[in-house]
Amino acid sequence: MAKTTKSRPAPKKFARMDKPAVRSRAYGRAILDAKALMNDPKQLLTLFDKASEKAALMQKEPFKDSWAYFHAMLRLVRAYARGEYKAISQTAMLSVVSALNYLIDPFDLIPDDVPFLGLLDDATIMSFAVRRTKEDLDDFMTWEIVAAD
Repeated sequence: MAKTTKSRPAPKKFARMDKPAVRSRAYGRAILDAKALMNDPKQLLTLFDKASEKAALMQKEPFKDSWAYFHAMLRLVRAYARGEYKAISQTAMLSVVSALNYLIDPFDLIPDDVPFLGLLDDATIMSFAVRRTKEDLDDFMTWEIVAAD
């Protein structure tokens, strides 16, 4: 009898980095910090400013799959801090704030000054956060369009 083999699904793009980055102490610290500032509009705006400054200097390539959502996260944090948008669960908001905290942390899993690899863990965390909050981010972007009219 011929032996049959089951085909496996193709591995995810950053599958090797997902677990170490998400389970790292740096990401754990980012979550704890996010919990501490979730209801502090001033600190959320500071996070927005720092993450926006870093985004302006970053290479887009490691983030290519999540770049648009990354920028939506930035705008979401600003709108949330200003009280303009609150139609998001605390869990989803925590994921967004944690990802941005991780991004601005100079002591994350791979230091950002390591060429290309330094942003790979940041992109991995961002991609993880996007997967967890994609529907919420889509709702926010729809709200932005409607609010602009």
